[in-house]
Amino acid sequence: MNRHNGVWKRVVEHKYLYVLVSPLLVFYVLFEYMPLYGLMLAFKEFNFAKGIWGSEWVGLANFREIFRLDDFWTAFRNTIIIAAGRLLIEFPVPIVVALLLNEVRRAGLKKFYQVVYTFPHFLSWVIVSGILVNFLGSFGVLNQLLELFGLEKTNLLVQPDTFRGLLYGSSLWKDMGWGTIIYLAAIAGINPTLYEAASIDGAGRWQQMLHITWPSLRSTVVILFILQIGNTMSSGGGGFDQIFNLYNPAVYEKADILDTYVYRRTFSIGESYGTSTAVGLFKSVINFVLLIAANRMAKRMGQEGLY
Repeated sequence: MNRHNGVWKRVVEHKYLYVLVSPLLVFYVLFEYMPLYGLMLAFKEFNFAKGIWGSEWVGLANFREIFRLDDFWTAFRNTIIIAAGRLLIEFPVPIVVALLLNEVRRAGLKKFYQVVYTFPHFLSWVIVSGILVNFLGSFGVLNQLLELFGLEKTNLLVQPDTFRGLLYGSSLWKDMGWGTIIYLAAIAGINPTLYEAASIDGAGRWQQMLHITWPSLRSTVVILFILQIGNTMSSGGGGFDQIFNLYNPAVYEKADILDTYVYRRTFSIGESYGTSTAVGLFKSVINFVLLIAANRMAKRMGQEGLY
């Protein structure tokens, strides 16, 4: 009883902190934990009349059904390839940009670069996709220029071989500036006396970056890398918003990821909610396994990891 009184006393003492964090807790309860109730659909044949709880249990039948579908494995393969490409191509760029921006000594010029690089992040993918269509589409600016010079017209948005490159390029343009913010904040926390001491010892700008800035930044990079790996199969890793607004049937073979596949099966094709939920649960389990594996790997390499 005394222990409970002590806990309640601490809650009362820090009531304003709890009030501050309460909207976030409510958000997670409403949109992250309560929807877990719907995961039962992965093991049921959904009946609108009976609802989720009253629908008939079918065990693993929904999983067996999706595993027999060729388009599911195509979407699965595309999800892995696109997410891996984002890790290899997109993930390092904000780190490099943050290190380069840190070397800009003129404060006004540094702020200008930050604004220029960060501004595209605030454009929705609906707007960005519209810009890309107007530039690269069949009647876009690019084709008008090609026609003007007597060259053959092309539509990059319907070519499977170039579509993934278009995804990476547009994503970098839109989000690389936003991604540098965390790294710049980590760099700002480095003790300036370290640079002063290194300068006195004769270290140049490159040596200071290599032996002071990068080691201080490495733990932040590792944590964000682990989170990115754990986000491989989700809409963030694959880029649902981007792909959904850019892709078309001509590039399904190279661009259709699990999230867009679930969307089409559920709302366009009108397939069973059970199989769509099974796909979602399947990719969540893989995300969980990847997150645990990446965290353990980071610890074995001498890093702190997430936990």
